[in-house]
Amino acid sequence: MIYNNVRHECNLYNFFFAPRGNRRVMELGRKITQMYLNPFDKIIGIIGAKDSGKSMLIKGMFPGIQMVESDDEFDILNMPLLNAEDVGFYTPRTFHVDVRSARKYVSLEEIAKAVHNVIGMNKRVIVEHFEILYPVLKRNADLLIGIGEEVIVTRPSLFGPLPDNIANVVFDSLIYRKMAHSAEELFGYCVKDIDRPKCIRSDIKHGFMLNYTEKPSFDLAEIEEKILDLIHQDLPIKPYDEEHIQIGDYVMDCTAPLLHVESTGQIEDFSLVKEYYYEPKFHLYAVAGTVGHKHEETEKNEELNNIEI
Repeated sequence: MIYNNVRHECNLYNFFFAPRGNRRVMELGRKITQMYLNPFDKIIGIIGAKDSGKSMLIKGMFPGIQMVESDDEFDILNMPLLNAEDVGFYTPRTFHVDVRSARKYVSLEEIAKAVHNVIGMNKRVIVEHFEILYPVLKRNADLLIGIGEEVIVTRPSLFGPLPDNIANVVFDSLIYRKMAHSAEELFGYCVKDIDRPKCIRSDIKHGFMLNYTEKPSFDLAEIEEKILDLIHQDLPIKPYDEEHIQIGDYVMDCTAPLLHVESTGQIEDFSLVKEYYYEPKFHLYAVAGTVGHKHEETEKNEELNNIEI
């Protein structure tokens, strides 16, 4: 089927909430590929800070992709991108490079030359930390993706957006995502001994949302006070393993152990919306918490996701 560009005409960028949990990030990556990837794209630029979920997004977009994620000199010097002409008949069609790691052992000029070489063979390169390579590469990505609190997807034109523009947005916003995820874990900690119905995780701007299949019985004002007390204690938050984190001395399940602030005291201006919101379309009861902005009772809860341009 011939690629149809109608979807991308007149489109500057698209925003998605960057979901918590590796599985949900990979699912979003799959959707981005289906909706925005052009089969003729040569350079896919990925921008985001450390532990923002870039690798999981790439794995969702390109299942089975061979990624060079280590800082080992041998692995980097022998990665397929730098040896594209020596891998024989069964050469990959899609290559990957983490510029931040690779530049420790290979100059940016060499990486840029390798990228130009590969796209000259009508193959594709996924470039992590694209904003670092762009000044040397002197060519923008065909598809540019930034991940911070939101995932930004754009197809740059001659007039941008440029990688630094995307980088500034996602680097600044990531802290809200980390605070929100940590606050959500504190909520889970505070209700762990209370009987409650099943819930589905969702997202709001500068916060988190949990959708319960039935109306829970706990007092939201009381839960907020408990969370604020944990924040005041400034307990350390650290990964325990790939599926757990440790808050103080307590170990609990977590779907994204790396995506947290370092301690509870770094969660700023937390507040819990003191009302259960019923979603009639899906018959769910929503609980929402916000960070980075003190939610006042006089504010309209329906405006938590207002668009600001």
